[in-house]
Amino acid sequence: MGGLLSNSGDDPTEWWEDRMAAMESVLGKSDGMVSHAVVPFQFGYDAGGRADVVHFREHVPGIVYVTSELIGDDLQLQNALGNYELAICHRKEETWCAQTISSLAYYTLDARLEPGQTMDIGPAAPPGSAISAFLFADFGRFTVRGRKARLLLCVGITPDELSACQRGNLQGVEAGLRSRNVYPFTDFQRESVLT
Repeated sequence: MGGLLSNSGDDPTEWWEDRMAAMESVLGKSDGMVSHAVVPFQFGYDAGGRADVVHFREHVPGIVYVTSELIGDDLQLQNALGNYELAICHRKEETWCAQTISSLAYYTLDARLEPGQTMDIGPAAPPGSAISAFLFADFGRFTVRGRKARLLLCVGITPDELSACQRGNLQGVEAGLRSRNVYPFTDFQRESVLT
C-alpha cells in the first residue's frame, strides 16, 4: 500500500496545518489531542504504519476522531466528494475508534469509499458489540490548498441494519439512526433502529 504525499515537493507540515485549519472550520477547534501512530503513515501498512488521528470535542456532545493523513495524498482513490479523511464519533473516550480509522486509512489508497456504502467489519468490531459494520456518510465539506476535500463519517451499524442497507433500504436505516439519536455516533451497545 502507498505512502504519503505523492505530489512531490510539498511540505508535509504545511499540508498538516492546512488540513487542520480546514477541519477546524467544520468541527470547531481541536482539543489538541492527537493519537499518533507508532509507525508513521508514509512507512506503509506492511511496515506497521498507521494514520495519525486528531480529536475534536466542540462539534458533538462527545468526541469526533478524524484521520489527518489523507487529504493531499495523491495515492488516495478520490470518491465523488474528492480527497477525504475518515471520521468516527463516540460519546466518550474510546481508543477503538482512533485505532480503527487509523488502520482503515490505508484502505482508501486501494478502494473508493462513498457515502451510502457499507463495510462489514466483522472481527474488527469491539468484543461483545452490537455493531458489525460501518455505514459511510458525508460529514463535512471544505477546501484545502485549492483541493475539494471532505470528511467521510463511519457510523457503526448492527447486522440487521447492514442487511437492510444491502436490500436497498439505506434511507430507512439512515432515518432510523437519526430519529433514535444514534447518528452521528457509533454506539457499541444499542438495539437496532429497525426494531
